[in-house]
Amino acid sequence: MKVNKYITIYKDMVRQIESGQRKAEDVLPSENDLCDQYGTSRETVRKALNMLAQNGYIQKIKGKGSVILDREKMRFPVSGLISFKELSETLGKETRTTVHRLGLILPPSEAAKELGTEADEKVWEVVRSRRIDGEHIILDKDYFVKKHVPLLTKAICEDSIYEYLEGELGLSISYAQKEIVVEPAGEEDRKYLDLGGFSHMAVVKNRVFLEDTSLFQYTESRHRLDKFRFVDFARREK
Repeated sequence: MKVNKYITIYKDMVRQIESGQRKAEDVLPSENDLCDQYGTSRETVRKALNMLAQNGYIQKIKGKGSVILDREKMRFPVSGLISFKELSETLGKETRTTVHRLGLILPPSEAAKELGTEADEKVWEVVRSRRIDGEHIILDKDYFVKKHVPLLTKAICEDSIYEYLEGELGLSISYAQKEIVVEPAGEEDRKYLDLGGFSHMAVVKNRVFLEDTSLFQYTESRHRLDKFRFVDFARREK
């Protein structure tokens, strides 16, 4: 059976990527150069590149070309409720947290709606970027109900808020409702993160509850698309 030319090109490029001949963050040759290399048309090359993109091998970035993605992405548990400090200890990478904004504010409309706060009720806002291996690739925007979290400091936010809440305040953090969406990068994403040409973010939205079912936190954790994969464990119930 005759194999389509674009499938042959796709398989050859997958072999090059998986063998390490072409490495993560390398830019593939231009479409014209690939046409010359494989002796084929631009349409055929584009089909092969589209297949590579669909299967997570490359990302087409305007003005840059086709960039090879790191398929060994950092694993973020979907079901677990874990602080960044706890997670960073499992990554085996150099990490740092930078606090960009901290204070009591009237929350944005979405945060107010999720927290169910009164119109004039102020909450703690914490905006932090997370640097991993030299790149700022996560932006965390947290909102805490003041009656549960009466005080926050920059030092606490640079270290671990959950460690402070559980260890110092004695709060019992129990469970969260999570939603994962893809959104266009916003002004703060572009300001605080190294987006690397990516125009969208993977956003994990959490409503976090105490053991007594009190909702005390709403957070948006905004991740650069190429750096993470979200993992879960599921068991079929009969």
